[in-house]
Amino acid sequence: MSTTPAGSREALYARLAELESVAVAFSGGVDSSVLLHAAGRVLGERAAGVVADSPSLPRRELEEARELARAIGARLAVVRPNELGDGRYRANGPDRCYHCKSALFRVALPWARANGFAALAVGEITDDLLDDRPGSRAAAEHGVVAPLREAGFSKADVRRYAREAGLAVADKPASACLASRLPTGTPVTAARLARVERAEERLRELGLRALRVRDHGSRARVEVGTEELEQAGSQRVSIGRALARTGFETFELTAYVPPAERARERARERL
Repeated sequence: MSTTPAGSREALYARLAELESVAVAFSGGVDSSVLLHAAGRVLGERAAGVVADSPSLPRRELEEARELARAIGARLAVVRPNELGDGRYRANGPDRCYHCKSALFRVALPWARANGFAALAVGEITDDLLDDRPGSRAAAEHGVVAPLREAGFSKADVRRYAREAGLAVADKPASACLASRLPTGTPVTAARLARVERAEERLRELGLRALRVRDHGSRARVEVGTEELEQAGSQRVSIGRALARTGFETFELTAYVPPAERARERARERL
């Protein structure tokens, strides 16, 4: 029985070594960045990143992913899933993430196999088990592995690794695809995704960092990090003007609560 502690570099490196070669589904977030860095450390050129370029990925995030992969020294391939071509995804039901990830895996897995990689991996961590993750079901169905979770890595472990490795994303706020800004049941369209992206870009110009603009038709729900809530409150007029330029007539301002934190709160309430 292994005595390697969960959440340690040794546990992660050992799991990656078992894979022999791996393509990492890369988003440029802290989780997938740590996974790609560790894979490169263990496997060298037998590791590479794969980023999905689609309308649900902000252009800023795509460019940052490319820059980060270069900084890590990893090869990065761009694949283009067609999730908008799937009516089940466009319907934006509770299982939207399942169809989104399935679309990604349908193009990323063939790329990985064609380029000699034994496995495709995602940056899932133990915190993700606290929340409903339809994408995890899709990963399991496609045989996609999760070395960080398997090695016992929590969000705290991931951020500690990133800081120790000098990764620029060590303190990067959690992100999510643009489709997550649409209420369940609101059809996902390229136009809606583009409007949310424009709105968030305009608000970032005001200095806001941890940010979500939820699309409720003519009204926007603006969520910012708790540490930025006071700043955002003092900028309500500027926020309103910025949103108006993207078609939102009114807005509400509130704190962003990460899904894992909401899940922990629900678990505490059940006790």
